[in-house]
Amino acid sequence: MGQKGTRVAVLVENLYQDLEVWYPVLRMREAGAEVTIVGTGPPVYSSKHGYEVRADKNAEQVDAAGFDAIIIPGGYAPDRMRLHKPMVDLVREMFRQGKVVAAICHGGWMLASANILRGKKVTGYIAIKDDLVNAGASYEDSEVVRDGNLITSRKPDDLPAFCRAILQALSEGKERAGRATSA
Repeated sequence: MGQKGTRVAVLVENLYQDLEVWYPVLRMREAGAEVTIVGTGPPVYSSKHGYEVRADKNAEQVDAAGFDAIIIPGGYAPDRMRLHKPMVDLVREMFRQGKVVAAICHGGWMLASANILRGKKVTGYIAIKDDLVNAGASYEDSEVVRDGNLITSRKPDDLPAFCRAILQALSEGKERAGRATSA
């Protein structure tokens, strides 16, 4: 699944779950995608275990038009991210434009804050199940759930399936774009 030319945003904030940032970043880069790490403002963020990541841009500096997908990791970072309006607006706009919006673990909190869950089938860390349901989603306890352009997973153990689903959705998007161009 070659993703050369594909642009992916990965959101970060303090107390992010280490694997839920780094596994997708490295997997998307391995597939050939251009990855931009997007934070809320400061350039450096610390994970739950003290591992640092440097943001390439902050949410005020990017636009949904510049990306094909957005990945929202878990940990406690999403609880901080959702207090940052430009980051929530970015997620909402990516969804509105039909781009791939992917969230794992507590990342579903951002989906709820972006008000994009009504009528959608999702999964997430079991502790936020009620939040997802109260935001209008139907919860399914599966390693990955895809509902249109929305992809969700539960926990770090689900990262292989989560990244496969993201890459599959991006490949399908490229195929559709190729057919539209040749028509």
